[in-house]
Amino acid sequence: MIGSMAAAQDAEVSGKIEWGVWVDADGCQHWWADGGTEGYMVPRRDPKTGKPVCLKQVSCLAESTDAYFSTASASLTTDGRRKLEAFFHTSDAFSYSIAGHTDSRGSDEYNQGLSEARARAVGDIARAVGAVVESEMGYGEAQPVASNETASGMAKNRRVEVFCKKG
Repeated sequence: MIGSMAAAQDAEVSGKIEWGVWVDADGCQHWWADGGTEGYMVPRRDPKTGKPVCLKQVSCLAESTDAYFSTASASLTTDGRRKLEAFFHTSDAFSYSIAGHTDSRGSDEYNQGLSEARARAVGDIARAVGAVVESEMGYGEAQPVASNETASGMAKNRRVEVFCKKG
């Protein structure tokens, strides 16, 4: 054992070890490390109780994309960018998941691409202010919250949702 420890102390370290926290679908955290050749992951546990540390996911922002984007665009307006920066600066979440949605106008393929691009644009703003973004998903027109038969219903369906993971 002592010889092994001496050899380990004399060994030259090369490469880089990546490490971080991974949050699974139910919100539980895991420490991970990867040195390139092999990696490992262990559940993050509360040192006092030994129980896994899990986060609650809640919708913390659900707003019409009209507040952030021009019609049929994934480019943020100046006001939209400012609102999102302020939101991510003041939020106390550990991490975020972002979902983009559209109304039913346009083809399925177009709407899917637009919703993904809008989710990515919001994620880019979050990362720019130092927030951790776990996922960006576009759902196109697949998850309406209102009827697409009226202008007000379509406006409700064109939305970006930000889900906050909190302890």
